[in-house]
Amino acid sequence: MTSRIDYSVWDHIEVSDDEDDTHPNIDTPSLFKWRHEARVERMDQFIKAGEDLEKGLAESKRKLTEAQKKTKNLSSSVTDDAKAELSKAQAEEKRLKKEERDWEKKLEDHRREEKKMPWSVDTLSKEGFSKSVMNVKPDVKEDTEEQKEQKHKTFVEKYEKEIKHFGMMKRWDDSQKYLSDNPHLVCEETANYLVIMCIDLEVEEKKALMEQVAHQTIVMQFVLELAKSLKVDPRGCFRQFFAKIKTADQQYQDAFNDELESFKGRVRGRAKIRIERAMKEYEEEERQKRLGPGGLDPAEVYESLPEEMQKCFDEKDIAMLQTVITKLDPTEAKVHMKRCIDSGLWVPNSRADEGDDKEEDATYEELNKEMGEQKIE
Repeated sequence: MTSRIDYSVWDHIEVSDDEDDTHPNIDTPSLFKWRHEARVERMDQFIKAGEDLEKGLAESKRKLTEAQKKTKNLSSSVTDDAKAELSKAQAEEKRLKKEERDWEKKLEDHRREEKKMPWSVDTLSKEGFSKSVMNVKPDVKEDTEEQKEQKHKTFVEKYEKEIKHFGMMKRWDDSQKYLSDNPHLVCEETANYLVIMCIDLEVEEKKALMEQVAHQTIVMQFVLELAKSLKVDPRGCFRQFFAKIKTADQQYQDAFNDELESFKGRVRGRAKIRIERAMKEYEEEERQKRLGPGGLDPAEVYESLPEEMQKCFDEKDIAMLQTVITKLDPTEAKVHMKRCIDSGLWVPNSRADEGDDKEEDATYEELNKEMGEQKIE
């Protein structure tokens, strides 16, 4: 359930494929945006249903009041017509009383259902969660990406050690006390750094540490979302979160754990992508190192050669290669030899290096004649 928190800033983090210790543009929260939206939609529907019930009850009461007034007025009349109307009015009053009870029962059931709903960051931040008086955070102009980047870099350089220490904590009380002593850590920059830290640990296969830091990441996200919902500075409401989580029932604990598991799954997915990308980059670097003078990969060229030519290179047998070349179509032989030279599989002698034009225009017969004076690398 908790994955439905409004982590809207995670829209930019894929967790960015560029994430590393210096990447500042990771707005962690949108890891969970899609789940939050689904929950918010259900909450909105639930709230609307409650409002409809209250309106229905109010309308029922209004009609009953009018019916009771009408019954009272008719009861003082003694005419036959008035008695007939009175009978109808009394029946209508009875019907409306039953209707009022039905509305009251539906509203009572709705409120009972509301109490059973699992708690979340959104329900935590509803009015009545706490009577603490906090200064409302004024609306401020959102920072540009460049400003966010610089802010993140400066913050991490200054508080990296403290953030890591918080990430390794396990007990609620210890976390609360540490944030009380270091309230400057209650911010987006800490959350962003913890996300990157989790991915780094997963890439390094330090899975137990990753799970511990992931727990603290979700703690920070809950606090930030609570502050966002209340429109207050996060430093002014983190105690509310700890007060609630430490006394929460099983439903809320399950909700927190659900959020945590969802986040860890995202971290594992992102770490896998990072590893795959690193492997591709490494393979490409190795391939670039292998490239011959003509920019071709010798491994790829070798795989493209006829099997008979591959055997010649495997055995480093020039005579065998000459024999195979004579059996090939001259045009095909020239193409293969040119590719072997460009990839470095075949290293011409110095006479072949006199000029690119001469090499480019060499005929198959010249290459074949030249082979006795060339060596295979």
